[in-house]
Order: sequence, then C-alpha cells, then structure tokens
Amino acid sequence: MEHTASRPAPAGRTRRIVLTASAVLGLAGAAFVLRRPLTMAVPMCTAGRWDICFGTLNGVAFLALAALPLAAVAVWVLARGRRAVDRATAWRLSLAEVGMVYGSAPWVWITLQPGAGAGVVPGRLSLVPLRDLLTMGTGGIIGNLLVFATLGYFAPVRFAALASFPRVLALGAACSVLIETTQYVLWLDRVSSVDDVLLNATGAGLAALASRHRWRTTVPVPAEQPRPAPARVA
Repeated sequence: MEHTASRPAPAGRTRRIVLTASAVLGLAGAAFVLRRPLTMAVPMCTAGRWDICFGTLNGVAFLALAALPLAAVAVWVLARGRRAVDRATAWRLSLAEVGMVYGSAPWVWITLQPGAGAGVVPGRLSLVPLRDLLTMGTGGIIGNLLVFATLGYFAPVRFAALASFPRVLALGAACSVLIETTQYVLWLDRVSSVDDVLLNATGAGLAALASRHRWRTTVPVPAEQPRPAPARVA
C-alpha cells in the first residue's frame, strides 16, 4: 500500500499567521500600556476637540491606534502587489515599509508641535552633550529613545544597504538633526538639543539590534538576459 506523507504548511501561510498574531499581541499590549491616556483622549476626540487629538501625546496615541487597521490594509495591498515578483519576501518587505512610516510618523508629529511662544520666541540651541539629559526625566528619555525606534527596527529589514549598526545609528542621527533644525528654524518654541539627537540615534540603534536576525543582507540580482548567438560566418 502506498502512503502519502502529510505536507507541511506553506511557508507563506505560516509567515502570515505569525505576522497576524504579532500584530494582535502588539495592539493588545499597546492598548494595555496606553489605557489611561486613551480613556482621557477618546472623549475629547469624539467630541470634535481636534486641538486635543492632534496636539497632545494622548490624542496622537489614540489616532495612531485608530489608524492601525489602515496600516494593516496597506501591508496587505503592498504584499499582494509583490507576490508575483518576489513571493518569498513580499510580506516581510511590505510590513517593514509600512512599519517605518506608521511607527515614526506619530512621534515626529509630536516633536514638531509648537509651544506657547511659537513664532515669537527665537529658536534655542543646547549643544553641550549630556547637560539636558540630567534634567530630562525618565519620561523624556524613554520618549526620545522611541522616536526612531521603529525606523531603526525596520530599516535594515527593508534595505540591505542599512543592515549595519553604525549605519542605522547614522540614519537615526540624521533624521533627528533634521527635526531639531526644523524646530530651530521655524521658531516652534522648543529647545534644539544635542541630547535629543543622541537619544534618538541610540533608540534607533538598539531597535536595530533587536531585529538583527531579520536584516536583509542580500540584494536581489536580476536574471541575466540570454545573449544572442554569434552570427556564423559562411
């Protein structure tokens, strides 16, 4: 009698299950951590207080969680478009692309919120390393570490050229310098500090180390076109 061995589940299906489970667990964990800020922000946002929704950390956190289904749809659309070209990495690359934007945009938005003296108080610089760190507080330090953590986690997963700890540090520092320069030039009544740059870059680098086993270390090489056969000489 001939027995047929059971086939293992396709790798693509397993990958989707893992990604879905991770997204659900991540959403549940974020909702648990942010449960108190969300309970304060939800009534304001539903009442049309857009200044609270878009101008405070609690409101932006609520909007970010509300936009999570849209991010999931974006991953699905990108992955479906890639499957015909690179089925093996379609979901991983699509998740990395959306994750970089979705995870960084809310933090960048918060850092660019104007203060009470915006447009009146000139930009201020703090260029002495570690001076502001001593007065920043635990919340400020953690917040600065998280600004580009998602970018640092997903950038080397998406781009082989960034699959290096020093390069991710440089990327985080460059993005942070851009933000601090914007704060200074636009007179947002915020202090442009070198310590913010150091913490932003460190957060990106630490997050990159957490995703090291997923880094994209190879660049797909296009298939060589067949060369025409040399013409025969009579």
